[in-house]
Amino acid sequence: MIFLIFVGLIIFQRITELVIARKNEAWMKSQGALEFGQGHYPAMVSIHTAFFLFFILEVTLLGRNLSDYWPILLALFIFTQAMRIWALSSLGRFWNTKIIILPGANVIKRGPYKIIKHPNYLIVAIELIVIPLMFNAYITMGIFTLLNILILSIRIPAEEKALRELTKYETEFSKKGRFVPNLLNKCDNSSDSIENDNQ
Repeated sequence: MIFLIFVGLIIFQRITELVIARKNEAWMKSQGALEFGQGHYPAMVSIHTAFFLFFILEVTLLGRNLSDYWPILLALFIFTQAMRIWALSSLGRFWNTKIIILPGANVIKRGPYKIIKHPNYLIVAIELIVIPLMFNAYITMGIFTLLNILILSIRIPAEEKALRELTKYETEFSKKGRFVPNLLNKCDNSSDSIENDNQ
């Protein structure tokens, strides 16, 4: 019962995000935004959909139970959700699951984007570990962590290339790490900018 509620809430969250992404996509394209990465997007959607299917099957068919460390994992999961909301709200109408760039737009440097380039991708990577571990679904964790690394190795270069071509991304973010803060450089305090960091 706990498992079904947990999975149900996450799936509901993802569906809600897709609805928001569709609205944001329509608005951005009405402003003249361009879409990139159409070739790998179906694979990305397939990986995230399959994650839930594999997770449910592993837990139900192999009789996985709630982890003994669930309080720690739940706390980490709640933390990632707070960070997720922070990242998405920082991007506002410019957040999307697709790579959609508005030519000439400034780059978002508020919220977690003051610290790293791709906070949402980092959050998703952590979720793909924490969610399965909540119910000892080690097979799901291993497979989809590797698949996520593979798709991000295609996704992030494509997104950064599009941002470099259509915005001042390289200038604004040259001193920030992709997933880990660059402690050798001070964060820029600017907050009047736009970027896409997609799920």
